[in-house]
Amino acid sequence: MARSASLLFLVFLLSSPLYFVSVLCQSSLSRLFIDCGSTSNIPTPDGLGWISDIYIDVGRNHNLTLPNLHPVLSTLRSFPIRSDLDSPLKFCYVLPTNPGGRYLVRTTYFYGGFDNGSAPPVFDQIVDGTFWTTVNTTADYAAGMASYYEGVFLAAGKKNMRVCVAANTYTTSDPFISALEMILLDDSVYNGTDFGKYAMGLIARSSFGSAGSIIRYPDDRFDRYWQPFSDSTHAKSSTHNITTADFWNLPPAVVFNTAMVADQGKPLVLLWPPNSLPDAIYYIALYFADTSSLQSTRTFNVFVNNYSFYSNLTVSSSGLVVFSNQWNLSGQTMVTLTPGSPGTPLISAGEVFGLFLIGNLTVTRDVIAMEQIRENIISPPPGWSGDPCMPQDYSWVGVTCSYGLQIRVVSLSLANNNFTGHIPNLSRLRNLEKLHLQDNQFTGTITLPFANLAKLQELYIENNNLTGEIPPSLFRDGLDFRYLPGNNFSSVPPPPNM
Repeated sequence: MARSASLLFLVFLLSSPLYFVSVLCQSSLSRLFIDCGSTSNIPTPDGLGWISDIYIDVGRNHNLTLPNLHPVLSTLRSFPIRSDLDSPLKFCYVLPTNPGGRYLVRTTYFYGGFDNGSAPPVFDQIVDGTFWTTVNTTADYAAGMASYYEGVFLAAGKKNMRVCVAANTYTTSDPFISALEMILLDDSVYNGTDFGKYAMGLIARSSFGSAGSIIRYPDDRFDRYWQPFSDSTHAKSSTHNITTADFWNLPPAVVFNTAMVADQGKPLVLLWPPNSLPDAIYYIALYFADTSSLQSTRTFNVFVNNYSFYSNLTVSSSGLVVFSNQWNLSGQTMVTLTPGSPGTPLISAGEVFGLFLIGNLTVTRDVIAMEQIRENIISPPPGWSGDPCMPQDYSWVGVTCSYGLQIRVVSLSLANNNFTGHIPNLSRLRNLEKLHLQDNQFTGTITLPFANLAKLQELYIENNNLTGEIPPSLFRDGLDFRYLPGNNFSSVPPPPNM
């Protein structure tokens, strides 16, 4: 599906080896690690581990039989695409949250040829009403790697967060997911960002001067991945312990044990992040500590793409972080540290996130009403998960919404679906203007379902098995009401003014 440049915000892939392990403790509201496609929990060496795939009720489980594959990557869940529908489908995990909590969300993908194809499908990620990014794991899979995406989102006044995968115009086979993690962050972490307006998508998180493995839990209490970034001439290491409790972002102390250090009297130039970036607004945090001795300090200047990021920065053994919560980047990024006096420049770690606007949500009353309708229909339409109206290109099948100051459901078309049972109570959908239920097998009366629908302009219920009396209020001016043929009403009042 074609999107504007602002919506096609690219969150670059980070690769992880196929043998990764997660060892954080489990909690339904603070830390949640889901082994997608698995029907059982997976313990890790310390007795903690991943839980089975219990937070979604659609899709198909798959088992991969590739050799030396970590158990978490050996299962996945796929979701069927439909080429006969006018709009793409989304498939959502509904995860419990603390309302107002700030959550790190990480999705992991390893294709493994589950559909007997030659390359992974390309598809979208959505969180609540917000388009997150397009998932393309082709290059990583060709290199024998899993891919992960990480973002930070606010659970704004809700008990649940919905993390979804969705088909797009590039999708030629079923979307899938291998693992899903959600971790509650402390209020201080990334608190320079207005999470009421923006979400964050990770571009790069690096431990400079490190040539070892990825730094993560237990060194990082939030299990953030700090990728090694080094060269053969500027990497330095130490064993000085930094206390990071006063750092807002709470980085792991171990990232300050290595650094990239400039040559004496010369600048240090880093092409970082290593990927070319689209023209957009980014969050940048740079971490520094002079661990050469407890008494030493050094002063230098920091530039990003030749613009001053921080002047006369004085770094001591205590360490510090400087950040910008909105900085424009485009193309290749160059971080330059120029010497001051005394000492030579150094840098210990860095993070870059892309900022993207969060989408609005459907009015809560309508969301509750649509979820109740879904629960009361046997075999509801495909893709009925997540927000009924948002993102706008991913509204539920048969649902039309208005997108003003409030997002409301205004039309519901469930015609010709062979639905059985009673018509669900629709009285909460008070902005409903069109309701098409014809050509199904609904039974029962129609007294309750259409109460309070004062804005209704079209009501089609013909060719069902409905009985009882028709409320006189349905024969009002301005309502196109079609109830015959195909029902067995006991009496039909005459239209008004007869």
